[in-house]
Amino acid sequence: MTSTLDFPVTQAPPAAAVTLLRQAELGFAAVSPDAAPAHLFTESYLCALRAAAALLSARGRPHRGRAKPTSVWTLMSSVAPEMREWAAFFASCSATRAAVQAGITSRVGPRAAEDLHRHVAEFITLVHRAVHGSGR
Repeated sequence: MTSTLDFPVTQAPPAAAVTLLRQAELGFAAVSPDAAPAHLFTESYLCALRAAAALLSARGRPHRGRAKPTSVWTLMSSVAPEMREWAAFFASCSATRAAVQAGITSRVGPRAAEDLHRHVAEFITLVHRAVHGSGR
């Protein structure tokens, strides 16, 4: 997945975007990499959701009229095409996250949880740059 994108920002980001991104960053910092795999996976995924919501808030949601509810990952693909690979990756984790939240914790091993956690760190950094500009 791309981690070297340029994100020029010409105006201050919306307050909602800054708040959501800050929640993602603080939540991520609070998750211990040594946590149980299921906990690490679900908490990391939640941080990615918040970061994606921040990006949507900063970029604006596409007009959908009376369309059915759409996942944040689908919306992100249309609002931020440069993040399509990230959206596809996190969308592929959605069923596992739902299963873990339903109590099927055996669906997540240590490696999968650690990989997701690492990817979320990179994703949050990219969203930070997209919301605030390329410099961090």
